[in-house]
Amino acid sequence: MSWIRDYVDIDIDVNQLADALTMSGLEVEGMTDRYDYLDGVVVGKIIDISPHPNADKLTVCNVETGGGVRSIVCGASNIRADNLVPVALPGTKLPSGMVIQEASIRGEMSYGMLCSDAELGLAETSDGILTLSGSLEPGTGIKKALNLTDMVFDIDLTPNRSDCLSFLGIAREIVPIVKKKLKYPDVRLPAGNGPIAGHASVTIEAPDHCLRYAARIISGVKCGPSPHWLSDRLKSVGLRSVNNVVDVTNFVLMEYGQPLHAFDLDRLDEHRIVVRTASHGEHFTTLDGVDRVLASDMLVICDGTKPVALGGIMGGLDSEIRTDSRNVLIESAYFDPAGIRRTARRLGLKSESSHRFERGVDPEGVITALDRAAQLILETAGGSLATGVIDEYPRPCTQEVIQLSVPEANRLLGTELSSQQMSGYLASIELDVRDCNDDRIEVIPPTFRVDLERPVDLIEEIARLAGYNHISTTYPVASVISKKPNPRLAYRNNLFDALVGCGFSQIITYSFISPKSADQLSLASQDSRRRTVQILNPLTEDQAVMRTSLIPGLFATMVHNQNLKNEDLRIFELGKVFFHTENDSLPDEVEMISGLWTGSRQPESWHGSGTRVD
Repeated sequence: MSWIRDYVDIDIDVNQLADALTMSGLEVEGMTDRYDYLDGVVVGKIIDISPHPNADKLTVCNVETGGGVRSIVCGASNIRADNLVPVALPGTKLPSGMVIQEASIRGEMSYGMLCSDAELGLAETSDGILTLSGSLEPGTGIKKALNLTDMVFDIDLTPNRSDCLSFLGIAREIVPIVKKKLKYPDVRLPAGNGPIAGHASVTIEAPDHCLRYAARIISGVKCGPSPHWLSDRLKSVGLRSVNNVVDVTNFVLMEYGQPLHAFDLDRLDEHRIVVRTASHGEHFTTLDGVDRVLASDMLVICDGTKPVALGGIMGGLDSEIRTDSRNVLIESAYFDPAGIRRTARRLGLKSESSHRFERGVDPEGVITALDRAAQLILETAGGSLATGVIDEYPRPCTQEVIQLSVPEANRLLGTELSSQQMSGYLASIELDVRDCNDDRIEVIPPTFRVDLERPVDLIEEIARLAGYNHISTTYPVASVISKKPNPRLAYRNNLFDALVGCGFSQIITYSFISPKSADQLSLASQDSRRRTVQILNPLTEDQAVMRTSLIPGLFATMVHNQNLKNEDLRIFELGKVFFHTENDSLPDEVEMISGLWTGSRQPESWHGSGTRVD
């Protein structure tokens, strides 16, 4: 929640917020405290320190922890008597995986561990034991002492809400709940050091797969460890820190929901980016070290000579950012969701980037996220920014106006909302309300809401923002009109009942049969049942045509049962058969009924085995 609070002021309890989000359509499945691992760490006051009798670099500390004084062996040199320090009690599991236990260290028993801020997961590095300030009572939980409270929401998103795969997206949903304004990051970039055109170029050869590709270049960066605030933010969402440049791209991914990729510009041949589809059988080694064989419909990002990334999924080994990288090209793009989904599934390769591209990102947010990444890289890794941005956008997207009928919306919802109330709800989530009167509202949805296409989509938004619990329950009102029985339906039901009464069981078989069925039935060459309808994409060769008779299905069922030693069989099928017609029109569909009886006429009894029908 600390990350979300950067974008919206939240003044309600987290449980209230979780309930409100769930009622608005974002189901909060659970909440966890990201600092719950510190439950076993308390404030301790060092009473006295004495040298360890068997180790020159160790000391033995008597520490008051609220439940009495305990002896703890420590190797740090920065501790003093009367210091307040964090003490991990036995049974505590630290972020490193170490479980604190009572142990004998060089012959002296130690009943806990004095901790540094790094050992508590509160810093990347430390110079010694963390010294606490203030008037803290020994035994106070370290979470309370340091005010460490940060709840993590586990939200179950439906696939259509790709806009909520980011902190800004979730914050946008919180805005109408808390009645506050959304605070976007303040992105300001310095003047560049020369036109970007002289540094690199971008060519899109597959415009159906890549609808937009933008890039910025930063020269003279210094790759290294990320500052604590950056690595801690990534850690809070389960991402590991790599280096400051890569961490920035992951940070912006989580902030805006826009996947980015950073290339080492000096490792891109000819300083070119070419977006194309792969050659059939082309090989490419991804960042995870796996050599992958590509198909001709898979999108690749190439330099002047070779692939350097699987578009929208994962980068390659040859152009990744390393500690000696100095010049960086940042990619921000919009790829076709269907193509990314198909490639990821066929290669068995899922990533945070592909997860978002598959569901659709904001094509108009490409540059905003790119600028944010450039700003943060300059802040954390230094360097100088090339002037301008490369932005290949062959077919800019447009949003259609949706006409919403106010009376129709109220009819479907069972409400009496005014057009002003409806437009207020829609505007609160950044929908562009162009025109509003008592009967009609004109709305242009933002490009980040790929799920809003029809009036009913807007009605759903109004319902969840107004609150489903505020919509009164009403019973449906319908007129009951008597209708004469259908003679054909009545005949079918009577026939069905008669067969069941005679001991027959109904079966349902596939409408697809083998082309050889006509020969197996010894049909004449002119028999109409040879006029089959061919299947363009049959499941198997034995299911390549539509049936013109129900008998092949009955025979197949009989053979299957006889193979299982079930020879006494009474079955029938009521279904349609299909006949090919001229001029490629739709096939003729005829409803038919067929039955099959095999085995004994009646069950075996003491009278005898009975006669067979076949």
